[in-house]
Amino acid sequence: MAEPAPGGVKLRAADRVALPVATARRAAIGILVERGCRADEAAEIADHLIEADRMGVESHGLVRVLQYAREYETGLLTPAAPIDCTRDGPNRLRVEAHGGIGIRAMRVAVARATRDAGAHGLALATLTGAGHTGRLGAFAEAAARAGCMTIALGGGDRTRWRMVAPHGGTQALLPTNPYCIGLPGGDRGPVILDLATSMLAGGWIYAARAAGVALPAGAVIDRHGAPTDDPEAYFAGGAILPKGGAMGYGLALVAELVGEAMLGPVRRGEINWMILAVDCRNFRAPDAMQAAAEAILAEIRACPPAADVARVEVPGERERDRAADADPGLVHLPRPIWARIAALAGSGEGQR
Repeated sequence: MAEPAPGGVKLRAADRVALPVATARRAAIGILVERGCRADEAAEIADHLIEADRMGVESHGLVRVLQYAREYETGLLTPAAPIDCTRDGPNRLRVEAHGGIGIRAMRVAVARATRDAGAHGLALATLTGAGHTGRLGAFAEAAARAGCMTIALGGGDRTRWRMVAPHGGTQALLPTNPYCIGLPGGDRGPVILDLATSMLAGGWIYAARAAGVALPAGAVIDRHGAPTDDPEAYFAGGAILPKGGAMGYGLALVAELVGEAMLGPVRRGEINWMILAVDCRNFRAPDAMQAAAEAILAEIRACPPAADVARVEVPGERERDRAADADPGLVHLPRPIWARIAALAGSGEGQR
């Protein structure tokens, strides 16, 4: 399940604008190309972000164009960076992104690991030098549809991305260090667990700040360690809390050790990544696995929901259902975010 919209980040329908996908896509591509991104890669990035918005994962949607533009301008990202792949063995791959946006690099790393797993049963890939990698669930779902379980975790750059306090602490010391696990599911498609190890993905705080709305309670503390729902308090020295207390902290710390102590220092981009792919067909025929998975998932969905919950969900299905139910020609964005994107693209669309 990709990181859902946090309960406190809410907008009325009137605070959103329904945009033709073509309009939003053209603006995003223009912003990236103007800053040196190749046109084909800019189109891939725009499509990836629009899909995230249409799935309701706004933390990884078009608001990220503002981040990417800023990182190009400050030199954190390198325009038109190559992607180099080096083999350490038949099923061991190193992918180096040389400071480029990580969406294409992660797609390459997961796709090649999936292919290697199909040939050798399992495969390991590492990804370094990549900027923001987008919605990880998109890559895990592609691998799951090819018959693979994937496990991806990223970390290793705490000196630059001090965002999350350790459990019991009040100072931001760790990145949000995400994990993504995907595998073939039942009749409704793959099961995708895509989450930050913090109460919020960092993108939600940027999105809330850009949209002018409050953060959910219990997710962020200010620089004195007091709870806050103000995005500005986070940017003024606050911290995100770890998800599930000690659990999220422990997962983040493991990812940080893998990302830096094991894979080496982060020289470019955001964090280092490790991706494991396992061909599920080594264990069970696909039809048998799907039938068994559906029996498990159907029982989970049938669980009586709590009083304040509509239904019990399976990770990954909410996002696919939301995209399937949406108008394929429209994307809905908070008005303040679209206004900033349109202004950056040099368009008058943002005032409509």
